[in-house]
Amino acid sequence: MGSAGVPVVVGLDNGGTSNNATVLTVDGRFLVDGLLEIPSEVQAGPDAAIEALARALDGALAQTGVPRELVQAVGLDTPGPASADGVISSRGSTNFSQPAWRGFDVRGALERRLGLPVIYHNDGNAAALYAHHVHFGSEAMTRSSVSAIVGTGLGGGVVESGRVIAGAAGMAGELGHVHVPLTGLLGPGQPEPTCACGFTGDVESVASLTGIERNLLPYWLTRYPDHPLAAEPLARAAKLVRGYGERGDALARDLFTQQAMALGRLFTVAANFTDPHAYFVGGGVVEAAPEFRDWFLATVREHTVLREEQAAVATFALVPDRDMAGARGVAIAALERLRAVPEPRPLVA
Repeated sequence: MGSAGVPVVVGLDNGGTSNNATVLTVDGRFLVDGLLEIPSEVQAGPDAAIEALARALDGALAQTGVPRELVQAVGLDTPGPASADGVISSRGSTNFSQPAWRGFDVRGALERRLGLPVIYHNDGNAAALYAHHVHFGSEAMTRSSVSAIVGTGLGGGVVESGRVIAGAAGMAGELGHVHVPLTGLLGPGQPEPTCACGFTGDVESVASLTGIERNLLPYWLTRYPDHPLAAEPLARAAKLVRGYGERGDALARDLFTQQAMALGRLFTVAANFTDPHAYFVGGGVVEAAPEFRDWFLATVREHTVLREEQAAVATFALVPDRDMAGARGVAIAALERLRAVPEPRPLVA
């Protein structure tokens, strides 16, 4: 339950079907232990979705016994693509498919609805920020990390000195659309993988559920024509293949080795670009059986080329608490924004 009189921030994680909420005290304690979900109503359009987010905030406060007047700020994350300030892409997105969402300022609309400051990140950046702060603890603000989160697509985030790098248009850390070398990654006669974004050979075209269905399984089923997954529709087979991987199935391990190689090549790019202290892998693949999860992370590390000096200081780890990482990450971002010292105003001649 809440701590009497202690100010808080609220983190709201908006998804395609559910909103998850958390409450973080200004002295750094999460008051919600697990998931606190309600329907997100995004398919009903922006107005209904903003009301659902307001309900999620009210529900979190009711659950924790915190009066609304103690809320100092709200963190919000949504799936991308969106600008750094929470404007949904003018081209729309998978989760925000209705025309009314295109170019919609979801952060500004929620801020007006709640009458509270709202800080925004996309869901990949929010999870990356949470992983960073959990891993580094009190040293978080002096460390850097890169996170790759494997889901339907490939999300991610780049954190420097404890803060997400958003970029000029808010699209930094779109690691799924970084191109990686395909030489030595593809099997004999394997077509170059294509991404829904229009790129060929980016990380998401290999390391994502969409990549499995679109590019990897159709090829690997030609190499293992008698495999039980050959009898399944591709979309269903793509969701089943991890279970085979957990049991050591040869086709599945070949397929996931390609995913791990692609992530290793992505992290090799990161090593030469930002030289982070930590490389995090998240998503469904890390919620698998421990043996498979450890094998996958070890394979990613094996295919990440680091210099000797980098290998001496770098860590490879898993994104923790994936279901809660978004809400907790934006709560941390909201708290950091509160703590930030205002910039000095420039002198005017």
